Amino acid sequence: MPWWSVLLFLALSLLLWMRGRSDRDDVIGLFTKFLAVLVLVVVVVAGQPLLLELALLALALWLPSALHCERQGGGGLES
Repeated sequence: MPWWSVLLFLALSLLLWMRGRSDRDDVIGLFTKFLAVLVLVVVVVAGQPLLLELALLALALWLPSALHCERQGGGGLES
């Protein structure tokens, strides 16, 4: 997949996500967000751009672990 089509699909995905967030109807908004995620999956699976994969890897490494959140938050459900 050429780089310009990857950028086009990423822009389309971002546009669909923003329209889904701003839509007042919950069903249409959820469907629009679903389409945005679907377009993003097409980019990741078909395009395989290294830059996007590295960005997702950096995001995954940046997220806190469940153990870290459990120690700070008190352990979740308590009776």
